[in-house]
Amino acid sequence: MYFYQPCDGHGLPHDPLNAIVGPRPIGWISSLNAQGQRNLAPYSFFNCFNYRPPIIGFASSGWKDSVRNIVETKEFVWNLTTFDLAGAMNETSASLPHGEDEFLRAGLTPAESRLVRAPRVAESPVNFECRLSQCIQLTGADGREVDSWLVLGEVVAVHIDESLLENGVYQTAKARPVLRAGGPTAYYTVDESQRFDLVRPDAR
Repeated sequence: MYFYQPCDGHGLPHDPLNAIVGPRPIGWISSLNAQGQRNLAPYSFFNCFNYRPPIIGFASSGWKDSVRNIVETKEFVWNLTTFDLAGAMNETSASLPHGEDEFLRAGLTPAESRLVRAPRVAESPVNFECRLSQCIQLTGADGREVDSWLVLGEVVAVHIDESLLENGVYQTAKARPVLRAGGPTAYYTVDESQRFDLVRPDAR
């Protein structure tokens, strides 16, 4: 077994942590600042944490524009990254000057949301409109503050392309979601050939 203590470094060409905890869905987050300027950025630390109310969240290394905007306006939108949108998503990861529009850079269309002011990515087949529930600065086990922020939002509205619903059931593989993997460049998607089914013991 390869063993290391993270506080001493991992001794490998690339940190294995985010390769092991994966693949992870992309937190493709659109927001507005208080002046109404758009921002769109992908976050690889993203997931869903609660059913009712539905709560999703992403973590940002550093106080970036997305976090600042969401704390100012209390709103954001999560947009599903699909295989066809992978290149555009990657373009929105560029370090642009403050206030420059990632929608324009990536050739994406901002679409009006129903309940929040932040725009949706029109090309994305699934969007979650969210209102901020918590913004938490992370700390280590010793209580020392880390320059990372966990943003949690309640999903207040959901948009789904109806082509992804079959008999009312959302088809995960049909959307071809993009998932972050290990290493500096690795991503995956899923297809139906990788599916398997398990019945939980309590449902037998």
